[in-house]
Amino acid sequence: MGATVEVSKNGILGWYFQANLLMRILIGLALGALFGLAMGPKAAWVSPLGDIFVRLLKMIVMPVVISTLVVGAGSIHPKRLGKIGGKALIFYMLTSAVAVAVGLCFGNLFSPGKQMVISGMASAAGKELTRPSLIETLINVVPKNPFGAIAKGQILPVIFTSLLFGMGIAYLRESRDRRIKDAAQMVFQFFEGCAEVMYKIVHWVLEYAPIGVFALIAVVFGKQGATAFGPLAKVTMTVYLAFFAHIILVYGGALVAFRINFARFLSLVRPATITAFVTRSSSGTLPVSMEVAKDKMGVSKGIYSFTLPLGATINMDGTAIYQGVCAIFAGFAIGMPLTFGQQLTVIATAVLASIGTAGVPGAGAIMLLMVLDSIGLKVEPGSAVAAAYAMIFGIDALLDMGRTACNVTGDMAVSCIVAKTEGELDEKYWNGELTELKPAEEKI
Repeated sequence: MGATVEVSKNGILGWYFQANLLMRILIGLALGALFGLAMGPKAAWVSPLGDIFVRLLKMIVMPVVISTLVVGAGSIHPKRLGKIGGKALIFYMLTSAVAVAVGLCFGNLFSPGKQMVISGMASAAGKELTRPSLIETLINVVPKNPFGAIAKGQILPVIFTSLLFGMGIAYLRESRDRRIKDAAQMVFQFFEGCAEVMYKIVHWVLEYAPIGVFALIAVVFGKQGATAFGPLAKVTMTVYLAFFAHIILVYGGALVAFRINFARFLSLVRPATITAFVTRSSSGTLPVSMEVAKDKMGVSKGIYSFTLPLGATINMDGTAIYQGVCAIFAGFAIGMPLTFGQQLTVIATAVLASIGTAGVPGAGAIMLLMVLDSIGLKVEPGSAVAAAYAMIFGIDALLDMGRTACNVTGDMAVSCIVAKTEGELDEKYWNGELTELKPAEEKI
């Protein structure tokens, strides 16, 4: 495989694969907008390239959801789900739920996409959307047939089943019966292998993303003209304002409530936050986060060795905020603003889905497909929803930087709070006694 990759990077398209993916997607977005403005309605001839991209994304959703959720739930050691684990889980789930609500509040406040109605992009795609009630959504979380839910692309039942399956694996992996323990470990390793395969496939799909974004954006701007620029800028502004508000009000408020200096926290967490912003990967930032927790914050290893990996798996506050704002944008953009019930469904779906969202670049965009599907906004090739999604995906890298930084900052805040409540937060790191430069900061 390594030889194959090397050949592809040195071949005719070597310049393409060697270029930074973020830059390629942004260039694709810009060129697509210019092409659409120049060609007008004639830009529609490139739409098949965009439809292929949408189909590729839909192809990987279910395998990614199942494999990552099973592995995420199966990775939690049952014995760790005690006092420390319970505190971490409660904080992570609460902040994630609040984060989606913050995103929805800012989305409703600034109404991105309200003046932009995407229509006529498919056969009444924006007019045939169903509005499932909250009660129906809650009942349908439990599937009659899990395999039927997978085949029909029903996200919430699949999430529910995958979580139960993963929890079952976690308990059986600790069985005293060697046969059962080995069998559970084998099943876990199978899904872990599936997750790794899907991460690789996601990477391949993202290599095609610049072309798909170019085509989808070209069609949008060909129909909408220059009026499409405003909503994209408004979405970016809304998302980042929500990030800052969440960090200051939610994390800051929680830290102050537990008598932890918030200003000092912002200073100490900087290496991890900057690394997350640059790499756009919670998992990739984990080594730096652990080093910051140990060398800069004085969090005991018994705390951060559990809370930080767990946070990188299930704590996706920045991603949750992104889901809320983007769901509001999609509803306004197709001329069907979300109802209160749909917005509650967004909160439930985003919190549940965050448990298995991979801590890798671009994972939030895949998660957005699930959230939109749960409220009846199905991303189908050529549909109005697909066009709105394409606009978001075109600027996803810019949004991904902020949401990953928010995610990692949240992981660090919760780790400090749990350590404080357990008496395992070294106060000398917070009262100014230790001022020397630590290894984690030297890396930035």
